[in-house]
Amino acid sequence: MLSRTAAHLYWIGRYVERAEFTARLIEATIRLDSLAHTPAGKGAWESALAVVGAEWSFAATGAEQGPAPVSRYMTLDTTNPNSIRSCLDHARSNARAVRTALSREAWEAINRAWLGLRNTHNTSGGPGTLALLDQLKAEARGFEGALHRMLRNEASFFVRLGATMERADNTARLIDVKYHLLLPEGEKVGGPIDRDQWTTILQTVSAVTSYRWLYREGLRPRLVVDMLVLRKEMPRSLAASAEEVVSLLNLIGKRTGLQGEADRLARLRQAALNRATLTGIIQSGLHEWLSAFIADNARLDTAIAAQFRFA
Repeated sequence: MLSRTAAHLYWIGRYVERAEFTARLIEATIRLDSLAHTPAGKGAWESALAVVGAEWSFAATGAEQGPAPVSRYMTLDTTNPNSIRSCLDHARSNARAVRTALSREAWEAINRAWLGLRNTHNTSGGPGTLALLDQLKAEARGFEGALHRMLRNEASFFVRLGATMERADNTARLIDVKYHLLLPEGEKVGGPIDRDQWTTILQTVSAVTSYRWLYREGLRPRLVVDMLVLRKEMPRSLAASAEEVVSLLNLIGKRTGLQGEADRLARLRQAALNRATLTGIIQSGLHEWLSAFIADNARLDTAIAAQFRFA
């Protein structure tokens, strides 16, 4: 496989995963904002921007922070490189470049998602935004299903590798922002607002039911962190993502004969997560630990690009 083709496939995975995560984040924030008993409001939308690293770029637009402007910026704004529209534009552009490496169903899922946004210029408020997000999530699920029905070859491995790398980054940023920014000043830890916001985190990663299956206790922040960092049963956890990256790099290495620094870094990260404990992570500083993980993920991304000679 040409290195340029591998790069296109890898970034298809990253952009589709990023678009779906952003859709889930906006949906969960809308639901949090609509709760009658919580004044989270502005803080919830600030945190949503923080998760995707868009606080400064949104402020530069001069728009007033609120549900409609922020959700539009994160969904449709072409000047936001990480908006859903921008992600789907990039995913479709990459997919067009390697159409013969994708199945027809995978291409059509990306193209339908792109077409669904092409002529949309306003989300028309909460219900309209939620309807649009439901459509986008359905197409993302369709793409994931099509991907799992493709041949188990380098093409599908590179797409899955990109998606898994993106998923790990998104989950780490989500936990970090919640733990340090989301609870309004003066509000009680463990109170209604805190509980609603942790439920929002679970909704963003589709883990409300999974949490109830794994833990008999009620909603506790420590246990949410445990599930999203260390529990391999949870597909979006950092431990599960680290394990999948190692597996995918092994599969690609066997097919291409290309193994090196990316494999080494991925195995080191997996080993560190296997040794980690929740108590140790929190005692050493969760924010610091997550910041180090995000930095390691970025280094691994750079190593993958170098190892497979992405153009």
